[in-house]
Amino acid sequence: MDAIERDFYRTQSRVSDPGSPAAFAGLPAEPRALAEAVRGLLVHREESEHLFGYALPRERKHTEAETRYAADILAAVRGLDDAPLDRPRDPARRFAGTCRDFALLLCSALRAKGIPARPRVGFATYFTPGFHDDHWVTEFWDTGRGWLLADPQLAAPEPAKGYGIDFDPCDVPRDRFLVAGRAWQDCRSGAADPEAYGVGGIGLQGLWFVQNNVVRDLAAMNGAEVLPWDAWGLADAPPGQPLEALAAGDVALLDSAAELSAAGGPFAEIRRLYQEHKALQVPTAVTSYTTYLGERTVTLR
Repeated sequence: MDAIERDFYRTQSRVSDPGSPAAFAGLPAEPRALAEAVRGLLVHREESEHLFGYALPRERKHTEAETRYAADILAAVRGLDDAPLDRPRDPARRFAGTCRDFALLLCSALRAKGIPARPRVGFATYFTPGFHDDHWVTEFWDTGRGWLLADPQLAAPEPAKGYGIDFDPCDVPRDRFLVAGRAWQDCRSGAADPEAYGVGGIGLQGLWFVQNNVVRDLAAMNGAEVLPWDAWGLADAPPGQPLEALAAGDVALLDSAAELSAAGGPFAEIRRLYQEHKALQVPTAVTSYTTYLGERTVTLR
């Protein structure tokens, strides 16, 4: 990793900025400790009842995960419980988010400690047997081993036991979490069934879903960390859209984005491709297909 890439990934984005240089001052500068701290601050809005025995109030379940900026997430965390951040909260006093919020907050904490980090968008094999669930994790730079994947959502006994996790959540194997570009390549080559990728059980699955995640992953690697249901340009393929509906140039562009996503670089190419193609860039306003609040147009900061 050269100095330009290192500095880019340890600098806060507008989304990951925690609001204060001292936001994580009480936490150690060690990825595992930071992942465990984040796990103690957040609960996934769809897991609170079956993993922790706590039924979220309807309003919290429907609205908290729409909080897109790390500073606002931390403000909500402190509003629920103003204890030090290294003190795990009772599930009722944790921020109710999604996998993206775990990934973003860990990324924010790592960057605050000077550790290069970026959220990654892709698919996990460890939640539903035989299926690749839409998921976000954090990738951080280890000076001895390079980029490693950490899933802070798993960094506690309850999810590890509940999902039968048999690997280190701070060193997730690349075949257990597939970045979106790798999933695209596998589906395009015929090595994988696109219908096994997405959000199972509600019809949100297929190559169109993988396509949208390829673009979201490239955006995240460029410091534009959106919500999982934000859409724009080539990240707005409608459900069921066949590949044939795209122009040949768009397919080639997605193949290029997927190649960079799968390899995680080179950094200069990640930046160039994103900066040269408006269909990949996160615009000022996005269409947000929220889970519970309907379709909205959101103007970003």
